[in-house]
Amino acid sequence: MSKKVLYIEDNADNVLLVQRALQSRGYDFSSASTGTVGLTKAHAEHPDLILLDINLPDIDGYEVARRIRADSHLHKIPIIAITANALKGDADKALAAGCDVYIPKPINLRELWTQLAALLPT
Repeated sequence: MSKKVLYIEDNADNVLLVQRALQSRGYDFSSASTGTVGLTKAHAEHPDLILLDINLPDIDGYEVARRIRADSHLHKIPIIAITANALKGDADKALAAGCDVYIPKPINLRELWTQLAALLPT
């Protein structure tokens, strides 16, 4: 059975890049363009992993991560922050909000594969 990944990201180009990459490796893929829709999809689909942009148009990714961690049905789902926020302290802020891993943009697919393999062992 393939693993399901939910990508919460408002940039369509980034979604398409990650969707193609993940589907080429057999992952089931779902996306949401806002934090609110992402939380709704996480509840409905219960993905194996969530990729999370920090700069979203409604609630930011930090709040999305905090809500996931506070939810008894979702709190164990691994979260990878994928964000353009690359200033000193941004990685710590993402991890403190509940993300398991921080990957800066532009997305390095090799790093993404490494982290997916670590968080979703087969």
